[in-house]
This record gives sequence, structure tokens and C-alpha cells, in this order.
Amino acid sequence: TGSEKVLEIGTGSGYQAAVLAEIVREVYTVEIIPSLHTLAKERLEIYENVITSNHDGYYGWDEHAPFDRIIVTAAPDHVPQPLISQLRDGGIMIIPVGPPGWSQTLYKVIKNGEDVKSIEITGVIFVPLTRYSGPE
Repeated sequence: TGSEKVLEIGTGSGYQAAVLAEIVREVYTVEIIPSLHTLAKERLEIYENVITSNHDGYYGWDEHAPFDRIIVTAAPDHVPQPLISQLRDGGIMIIPVGPPGWSQTLYKVIKNGEDVKSIEITGVIFVPLTRYSGPE
């Protein structure tokens, strides 16, 4: 409808966040890789409705939740509970799930109250969801 508040996990170059900025009310986008975050943040500065962060997207962005939509652009091996928790009632998440370097499944996750329904869309191959492993 254009009034959605969207969380994107995996900013990358910022392209998808820029497209989303043109069609939804607010975009919150998370990138774990510092160099990618820095470049995307610079590119996305022209959009007043895009907010970026450099942190582990597995945990979503609780301080800005709930979200109407969540789009995950890298594949975890399971659907992260923090992301489900941050979906608004009636919210939808699109997420690839499966092992790295192997066939994965793209799911549409719909949350209605305590009921969470996962609908298989198609087979896909995404990069794995990078996790923060702590200080090196």
C-alpha cells in the first residue's frame, strides 16, 4: 500500500533499500559487514526514509519494531525467532532458509497473533547469513 515499515536484513550495495524507499513509508536496513555498510549508508543518504545500521541482522532491530514487512537477503539455517517476534500482527517476512552452498527454500512467513504460518515459495540459492562472532 506504500504505508509499510520494512526491515531489510543484508543491505549489501543498498540497491534494494533504494527501491524500497520509493515504494514504502520507512526502510530500516541492517548490514553486518562494516565496509558494505559504510558504502551503502553514503549511497542511501539521499533518502530521508531509510535508516541504516551495522550490526548482526539475525537479531533484527528491536528498537524500531514492529515491522509490517521483513526481507532477508541471506540464508540462515533456520528462521530466526527475533525476526518473527519483530513482525507486526498481520506482518509478512520473506526469507531464504537452508544450509550454505546448497539448495535452500524461499519462505513467506505470515504472523497472525501467536499463529505463524510458513509458506514454501520456491527453491533458491543465497549467500549464508553472516553472524557476528565477537572480537577477533
